[in-house]
Amino acid sequence: MATATEIMEMLRPLGGWSVSGENFDGINCFDCQPVTKSEFDEGFAQYDSWKAQAKADRATAKAAAEAKLAALGLTTDDLKALGLGGN
Repeated sequence: MATATEIMEMLRPLGGWSVSGENFDGINCFDCQPVTKSEFDEGFAQYDSWKAQAKADRATAKAAAEAKLAALGLTTDDLKALGLGGN
């Protein structure tokens, strides 16, 4: 089950909020549009599919980047050797 912090990361990804505890009353929106209780509660039902979609989007972006590298004759190891690659 998702945590209150994970729900807020989904609903307000740019931040501007803090969470104390795991319920709606612990949310403080100080630099973002406030979250309603119904929006927060519905977030729990939406979180798993949102997370799966985000993972699929990252995989698609990675595959596209690797295809571009391959078109240039490069690999991710080449980028790492140059200090430009992550993991």
